[in-house]
Amino acid sequence: MVRLDDPVITAQVLEARLGNDKALELCPHSKLTPSALDYLRAHGVTVQRRAASEMAIAAPASALPARKPSTSGKREFKGILCPNIVILNEKDQINYKEMERYIDWLIEAGIHGLYPNGSTGEFVRLSWQERQDVVKLICQVNKGRVPILAGASEANLRDVLQMAEFYASIGVDAISLVPPYYYKMSNTSLFEYFAEIARQSPLDILLYNIPQFTQELPLDLMEKLLPFERIMGTKDSSRDLPRLINTMHRLRAQRPDYVVLVGCEEILFPSVMMGASGGTIATSGIIPEVITEIYHKALANDIEKGRELQYRILDLINLMLLGVNFPEGFKTGVAVRGFDVGPPRQVMSGEEQQYLLKLEAQISCVLGDMGYSVKAPRACPVTHLPPIVAR
Repeated sequence: MVRLDDPVITAQVLEARLGNDKALELCPHSKLTPSALDYLRAHGVTVQRRAASEMAIAAPASALPARKPSTSGKREFKGILCPNIVILNEKDQINYKEMERYIDWLIEAGIHGLYPNGSTGEFVRLSWQERQDVVKLICQVNKGRVPILAGASEANLRDVLQMAEFYASIGVDAISLVPPYYYKMSNTSLFEYFAEIARQSPLDILLYNIPQFTQELPLDLMEKLLPFERIMGTKDSSRDLPRLINTMHRLRAQRPDYVVLVGCEEILFPSVMMGASGGTIATSGIIPEVITEIYHKALANDIEKGRELQYRILDLINLMLLGVNFPEGFKTGVAVRGFDVGPPRQVMSGEEQQYLLKLEAQISCVLGDMGYSVKAPRACPVTHLPPIVAR
């Protein structure tokens, strides 16, 4: 009989430690995840729990939500995390070679962390296997150089936990979660959803507020979730600076180390100046050098230079964000920087494809104005603005 005392037991743990044994003894506070239960049924393993009286120190089940996870080996989520695009080949499959080149480039350009399977990574347009493959590839290319925050949002709790277990097995540092999409939930149910994931997740959790695509995460609800220390922070893409400031003000009053990341590049500089931990910024996948510089200028309290950079990137952001299906504008920006991004996963009209060709030329003009070497743009206006490369 194998005896396990782990607070959370996943299928990976069972596979590694059970061997050929068919009997398992658990301590009273151990929690079996859904995939662990599936594993036990599939392999005919019998389970028994020790009585609390047999434990030298028994942790009550009610203490689990507030349990502080081990801090050994934890990575800090500060600075600029890049929500990378997914590059496809002509067969509509993941282009592993070009993805590897792209991820290496981002890290070498100074990105502080990687954020696969976010909105920019089109996770809802990828299959379950593709979502896993993208994150596995990024972990292999990264080799521990920067923290990895991976999107684990799925349509139901069971799939979220299975994805979190897989991510934990390949070296992801934390997961990001939006509210379950499609069906709107009551705030009471939404609390129970995140609370149950916090009880069972093998990884820390960043709550992701993006009301453009899912229901909003109210501050009252986030405050109620603070006792679950697995929930280590939030990303806010609401484009609402007052909400972001109130998030920091209210939640850090109880959790001073609570991570708050902004997901909107137009307010990156003021957000960091007001205390944001950093940002998950889609434009960092196109101009990582400038976006990381804005972050560092904010930390250095260099208001003049930071404000100048913040204004200089606005035209580029608007070109990529408006007028075309998201995130095709950002993928076009990556292409201008010299990467073969491949075809879109989403079907596009001929008119939209023509728009992207014009957009490529416009983005080239803006990047050329910033001082970058890009594909030769046509008819770019002369601005006489100083370049901002390598500032």
